[in-house]
Amino acid sequence: MARRLFMCACTAAAFAGVHAHSADTLRSQFQRPLRIVVPFAPGGGQDTTARLLGSKITEFTGQQVIVDNRPGGGGIIAAETTLKAPADGYTMYLASTSFVVTPSLRKSLPFDTVKDFAPIMRVSNSPGVLAVHASLPVRNVKELVQLAKSKPGQITFGSAGVASNSHLSGELFKVLAGVDIIHVPYKGSAPAMNALVGGEIIMGFSNAVTTIPHVKAGRLKALGVTTLKGSPLLPGVPSVAEAGVPGFENMIWSGIVVNSATPKPMQSALHELISRTIESAEVKEQLARAGAEPFLGDTPAKYTAFVSSEIEKWGKVVRRAGIQPQ
Repeated sequence: MARRLFMCACTAAAFAGVHAHSADTLRSQFQRPLRIVVPFAPGGGQDTTARLLGSKITEFTGQQVIVDNRPGGGGIIAAETTLKAPADGYTMYLASTSFVVTPSLRKSLPFDTVKDFAPIMRVSNSPGVLAVHASLPVRNVKELVQLAKSKPGQITFGSAGVASNSHLSGELFKVLAGVDIIHVPYKGSAPAMNALVGGEIIMGFSNAVTTIPHVKAGRLKALGVTTLKGSPLLPGVPSVAEAGVPGFENMIWSGIVVNSATPKPMQSALHELISRTIESAEVKEQLARAGAEPFLGDTPAKYTAFVSSEIEKWGKVVRRAGIQPQ
């Protein structure tokens, strides 16, 4: 018994030693303030994620993290800001859907999304929700598709604006479900949600945190989530893919990329740093409050493949829908 306790104590001490060494290594690898460039204004979901990451990164490295908000241009301004900084790993870009959609929206870009950026890892993902007004006489996705097919050009879906995540979800739904539904763009997600709740539009895609209160209040019906499988945020609600539109997926995600000229050892150090950051209980808890979960176990190779596949996927949707940047 004593021997077993001694061995357990030694194992625990060794484990703690490994992590202590890892923490010391992180502090030695990062010698000055870091910056996370965000392609959105302060106060939104991506900004919140960046500040959450920054706080924990400071704890691990002892270095200040500056969240640099550079909204506009579909992420182009933020991307250029990142590439113009020294390629030393101290400037990171918090990428999201716009990162993989903009290449299809713009005839020319001042950079190559694939060649000029090195994906480090995805940070978080959360489901969107396909919701309809409570008065609509459908109980599930299949019935919604049937209704839309019986009334071509009469079912409206709202979005936060042209080329927004919610717009792209609607266009993908049109393609995969084979329905003719009409896009109604609003100036932001809040006006789009108000329009859906008020009955101005029939259906829409939005984030779970915003949608759930209206579902619980009986103002909306949640028919499906936009991840490939159901989400614990909405127990009992299947994914759109499971409920009748195979292949449908448009999760709300964020991930870290850096200038591709960043030295490989620094890219590896950043991967370790971000991994440790999103594995922390505090970050997991705060992401959950925001309706998201950490993207644990991601690798640069997986993230790179994801970026390439998403660029191809949304390129097809953008071209088919004839979406033009506003």
